Amino acid sequence: QVQLVESGGGVVQAGASLRLSCAASDRMVAYAMGWFRQAPGKEREFVAGIRYGHDDGGIYYAKAVKGRFTVSRDNIKNTASLQMNSLEPEDTAVYYCAASPSVRITTMIETDEYDYWGQGTQVTVSS
Repeated sequence: QVQLVESGGGVVQAGASLRLSCAASDRMVAYAMGWFRQAPGKEREFVAGIRYGHDDGGIYYAKAVKGRFTVSRDNIKNTASLQMNSLEPEDTAVYYCAASPSVRITTMIETDEYDYWGQGTQVTVSS
């Protein structure tokens, strides 16, 4: 059972940056990792994802964050990160890290493709 723990959330003003981190309890060999978010009253939505061995371009972003957010991973440290720049009030949500064996992943953007989830970290962006 893989455990994921997010950190790095907080309260910032619009235009600021935050960096979220996700620490995995096990080696993430052949695991895809993703970031999702859920705002109050809304469904959980895909933010960014990165496949294992992403040299083939296996990095994906939601349209709303492309150009502002950057996803990365460190397969030695078993961590994933989400660098969030130019934050907007619309980015306010609980952010979740997710992981799943690569064989379970097809689109990267659907919540039911992911087997493991962190507890979430709150990001609040004030205007």
